Amino acid sequence: MLPDDPIRSELTSAAAPNDQLGRPLRSLRVSVTDRCNLRCNYCMPEEDYVWLPKQELLTFEEIARLVEVFTSLGVTDVRLTGGEPLLRRDLPSLVQMLAGNSAIRDLALTTNGILFAENAEALRAAGLHRATLSLDTLLPERFLALTGRDSHAQVLEGIAAAHRVFGKLKIDTVVLRGTNDDELADLIEYGRGVNAEVRFIEYMDVGGATDWSLDKVFTCAQILEQLGKRYGAITPVAEISSAPAQRFTLPDGTVFGIIASTTTPFCRTCDRSRLTADGLWYLCLYAQSGMDLRRKLRDDASGDELAARISAIWQGRADRGAELRATTGQRGVLIGIDQLRKDPHLEMHTRGG
Repeated sequence: MLPDDPIRSELTSAAAPNDQLGRPLRSLRVSVTDRCNLRCNYCMPEEDYVWLPKQELLTFEEIARLVEVFTSLGVTDVRLTGGEPLLRRDLPSLVQMLAGNSAIRDLALTTNGILFAENAEALRAAGLHRATLSLDTLLPERFLALTGRDSHAQVLEGIAAAHRVFGKLKIDTVVLRGTNDDELADLIEYGRGVNAEVRFIEYMDVGGATDWSLDKVFTCAQILEQLGKRYGAITPVAEISSAPAQRFTLPDGTVFGIIASTTTPFCRTCDRSRLTADGLWYLCLYAQSGMDLRRKLRDDASGDELAARISAIWQGRADRGAELRATTGQRGVLIGIDQLRKDPHLEMHTRGG
């Protein structure tokens, strides 16, 4: 970020806002593209999608400027997402811009890993702090069935590169009953070898999960039961955190996590919001509408004007989408495929998962 950036220079100190449930504005997920090179059946089960027009995507300079506004309001954690973020050309340049923002304490990337090996060194040199890579199976034939692509070897290469370049990493695994729930211990053992903390994710009924059903959800309790049979007593990690994963320790000290958004929502501590690649800001993964920050930015709104608007909206936030769906029995496909095709912003892969 240049020292004479017009938004940065206009920003004045502002009190960090809390929402209606007392949750701070602390974590921002920034989607840099809605496109993906996999077709995972729990997220993007269709082969063809309606993509955001490229001319409407935020430039790297616009992303950095908006992130400056968010950090002026208390955001300290920024995660780059997609779609698959490494499909965005020259992503290390954006990382370098964001790394120059001293308010960011944690600058992370979530990727499916296919393109990570060839980008790991550049991302690290640009200032990326850490990376999370997705791996749902250790079996190449199962990977092909899950994702529709024969790219398993590239993902493993990406994980190896993350281990080599960053030293440690996180691995995200979406667990589907009857599909990969027999690999949980194998994935933990694999994680040991690459210094990775494995996080198991319950299958969520979000936009894009058009094949979702409750009987496909392998729950947190079931994950713990299965791992307990293999390893013995499992102990919850005692910590105060707004992170989505609850962490556990195996008898030998190995730590793993479970993101149980479906059966045990963490809405009451959620401090995350999401910025799409074309500048819509969403307060919740389940939200049906967002605020258009791109238009305000391109209409020459000042940094303080943007900050005031963002702060006001966050202070009115009462979103707890996963909790409401769990407590009201509204489980099922969130949005049908016809509606998704009319509005790609409703897709999870558009708003950063």
